[in-house]
Amino acid sequence: MMTIRWFLAAALAAAPVPLAAQAAPDSVEARMQRVEDNLAIRRILVDYAAFLDGRDFDAYVALFTPDGEWTNSAGSHKGQAAIRQMLEKTVGTGSGPNRTNYHLISNPRIDLDGDRATATSRYLVVMRGPDGSPTPGLAGVYRDELVRQDGEWKIRRRVADDIMPTPEEWRKIFSAQRSGQ
Repeated sequence: MMTIRWFLAAALAAAPVPLAAQAAPDSVEARMQRVEDNLAIRRILVDYAAFLDGRDFDAYVALFTPDGEWTNSAGSHKGQAAIRQMLEKTVGTGSGPNRTNYHLISNPRIDLDGDRATATSRYLVVMRGPDGSPTPGLAGVYRDELVRQDGEWKIRRRVADDIMPTPEEWRKIFSAQRSGQ
């Protein structure tokens, strides 16, 4: 009986353990992976604003999956080409530095689930006021669904929920700005 127990113990000790079983949820490796994932997603949130403000549309759309979706009260744009068209229609294609607005991203909350994640963050668009001074223009909440593809985090779906001004108020403001009033 003792020999059978010894044999079973030796066999179990020598058996290969799958990699997933090695990294317990509270292991240093698993915790480090969560930290790295969290930082990578925070970087996407920051890069999103930086690329938009810098009018780097190639880098901006590359933050999304090929079938990614960007949605707000004005509509939904699915796929990188549609997202780029939305940017060009909304902010134009001019070159040179953007001196009209910038985005602040704050209060990110990221929930990880393996190769999927959700993120919620606040945004504030600061506009150039009539005298050149910074003026708050638009504030709201981004709700993101992200996925890891080929080792990189990408936005699968972003929903922008404008809070101040309301979507109707913002359309009037934006129309007036675009027409030069």
